[in-house]
Amino acid sequence: MKKQAIGFIDSGVGGLTVVKEAIRQLPNESIYYVGDTARCPYGPRPEEQILAFTWQMTQFLLSKDIKMLVIACNTATAAALEDIKRKLAIPVIGVILPGSRSAIKSTRNNRIGIIGTEGTIKSDQYKKMIHSKDTKSIVTSLACPKFVPLVESNAYNNAIAKKVIAETLRPLKNMNLDTLILGCTHYPLLRPIIQNVMGDKVKLIDSGAETVNEVSTILDYFNLAVDSRDNKETEYKFYTTGSVQMFESIASQWLEIEKATVEHIKLGL
Repeated sequence: MKKQAIGFIDSGVGGLTVVKEAIRQLPNESIYYVGDTARCPYGPRPEEQILAFTWQMTQFLLSKDIKMLVIACNTATAAALEDIKRKLAIPVIGVILPGSRSAIKSTRNNRIGIIGTEGTIKSDQYKKMIHSKDTKSIVTSLACPKFVPLVESNAYNNAIAKKVIAETLRPLKNMNLDTLILGCTHYPLLRPIIQNVMGDKVKLIDSGAETVNEVSTILDYFNLAVDSRDNKETEYKFYTTGSVQMFESIASQWLEIEKATVEHIKLGL
């Protein structure tokens, strides 16, 4: 089972930010990734639909015999994590708990902000998770529905993106936050602009990167990790329900790997 791939799922390309950290931290592990770009964004969708879509991606990767599933999407984590964990025999990890835990460790004034999709913010899962571990924290949440389309359209570093981000984050500027959770795995692609808007005194928490720390721990705990002595060639496979060309363009910019192969798939038919 060690040599099987780790599966990652996301509503689109955002989970590639988690994969990038996984490649850095876990260079011996093979990775299979599904991005449901044709139906992205998930944020405005009803919870039952997000649950159904997440299961479709999960079933696809289970057919590839993965050894662990990472729900690299905050909206899908909020809607589906507990159901999927309960029904699968392999380890299943979401992004909300690791991000919440890191924010609690980071904050010095107990003022934590969360930005995410409409679905993630509406679920209130980050606030509930933080308050379950630290009742002193004052948590401020803000939905940023325009951020995911910026990333999915590969327009995350232009003047329009800067204007949209500055206008969207304005309500958080006077909240005295010292920590801000990037509660969507698309958002690290916007990180330089978000940091510029919020200022250097605000610590940005990448929930996806924090999740990979947990993945590494669980691989070791269950003796699932591949090490360099296993003499196994690492394999990266990417599947998208949308444009292969757009996915390849973003993946090549962000991951800087040559071994990636991208294949178009259909889900839910």
